[in-house]
Amino acid sequence: MILAILCFTLMDASVKALAPRVGVLPALWARYAGQMLLVLILVAPRLRSVARTRYPKLQLLRSVLLMCATAFFFTGISMIPLSDAAALMSVNPVLITLGAALFLGEALGPRRIAGIAAALCGALIVIRPGTDVFSPAALLPLGAAVCYSGYALLTRRVGPDEDPWTSLFYTGLVGTVLLSAIVPFRWQMPDGPALLLIVSVTGFGTIGQMFLIRAFSTGEAAMLAPYSYTGLIFAATWGMLFFAEMPDLWTVCGALVIALAGLYVWHRETFRS
Repeated sequence: MILAILCFTLMDASVKALAPRVGVLPALWARYAGQMLLVLILVAPRLRSVARTRYPKLQLLRSVLLMCATAFFFTGISMIPLSDAAALMSVNPVLITLGAALFLGEALGPRRIAGIAAALCGALIVIRPGTDVFSPAALLPLGAAVCYSGYALLTRRVGPDEDPWTSLFYTGLVGTVLLSAIVPFRWQMPDGPALLLIVSVTGFGTIGQMFLIRAFSTGEAAMLAPYSYTGLIFAATWGMLFFAEMPDLWTVCGALVIALAGLYVWHRETFRS
């Protein structure tokens, strides 16, 4: 799981370096094309059964939500520090808990409400609205977190009745098809370094996906969830090493509040189950 997070954060760093050269859209397309290629290779012997779904509309909607989440996040990291974007994106677990209570009828006690409120306060600490350092671009990772939460809730809805590979197939297919229709109109011819970065985006994204699949096939999701917060450390490290981005005290404090709140909510859900 940690190797998957490591690869995904390296992919994010590659996107941040690539965006000024060719824009965000080619990076987004490379991310999805790599995932689609990996899935096709792995499910080729049973592609027909994998492509069969009981929920075509829900699969389409969840796939579009994930694509929007990725687009928001990639655009965000091209405009604000990696550590800020990673911290804001980390509110998605508590948003999933809130959404599960609102739309799936799951119980939401006062302790988890407190955890959700704390995570949102942590996000406010990071973006600091109303101050001179506030950037509207900081809202993009929050938009990504909201879209990802919707995607996760729909995944939870279709999950009991669908092969996990079916859901993975449709997220890759929908994203690749939609982006392939758009990217020719925004394509900028990449130079040598940009081509290398495109390969890095595809490679790190694909390898990360493989590690993630392996992690969830050998371990329980509830036990793996806390390791996702290692992404905050990796993102801050790549920001400092590659982009000279030094997280300020407010970002560090906000990220800690978000992570601790998320871990508390995770603990309550695990304890309940």
